[in-house]
Order: sequence, then C-alpha cells, then structure tokens
Amino acid sequence: MTLDINEIQQILPHRPPMLLVDRITELVPFKSATGIKCVTMNEPFFLGHFPGHPIMPGVLLLEGMAQVGGVTMLYPEEHRGKIALFGGMENVKFKRPVVPGDVVVTKAELVRVRGVFGVLHADAYVEDELVASADFKFALKNGDEL
Repeated sequence: MTLDINEIQQILPHRPPMLLVDRITELVPFKSATGIKCVTMNEPFFLGHFPGHPIMPGVLLLEGMAQVGGVTMLYPEEHRGKIALFGGMENVKFKRPVVPGDVVVTKAELVRVRGVFGVLHADAYVEDELVASADFKFALKNGDEL
C-alpha cells in the first residue's frame, strides 16, 4: 500500500514546514512503513544550518523518521485523530550528514505496543547507506487530552 502527501496529511497532524515525509511507499498498518523525504535546498532550516555548509538538523531527521512510524500507528481507523507523543528516544545513532539533494528512505517498525504506549524502531537510508537509526518510545493520545 502506498500513500501520497494528501493521504499522509489525512493521517498525521503535522503540516509544512514540520511535515517531514513526502510519500509512504510501503505500509502494513500498525506494523511497519517505509517512507521518503526528498531533501531540497528550499528547506527553511538550511538558512541557518549551516550557511555555506547545509546539513539537515539531526533532530529533524529523527522527527521525519518518527513521522513515518506515526503513519503506521495512526493509519487504522480507530486511531485516526490521535497524536503520537514522544516518551523518549534510545540508541540514537547518526552515521553521516543528510544534505540537499539526498532522498531519505525511512523504514519504521513497531517493536512493542501495550495499551497506548509503545516502542518504534526506525532506520534512515540515503542510497542504501544507513544515515541514522533510533528507537522511539511513544504514547498515543487523543487531541483533546493535550
């Protein structure tokens, strides 16, 4: 199953410039997803990170990875309208910088879910080279519970 940007926006509450996934290329709801982010020089964060040496901020790379996982968690109809909140991140590793022109492919998989809490593992690649990996702890909340 694939999702375009319009379908992603029906699932995730994020909007530009904080929507950091352009397409979902594979999806097994509440199990796994693969998504892509096409990184361009037009990204607003490149204005200051870093002038003359543009590098995607690691925190935004992690956010994009988590959003791919968010699609798999929030795709089922019973989870629509909920928000996945970070409870923590572990085993975060950055292997190389992400720069304009890169296409980031994120593979996310739900590792464990108990009630509204869970753990998601995600790996991000550029041209089949691992650029980052992390385990995300999350809680699913209704928007009105925030």
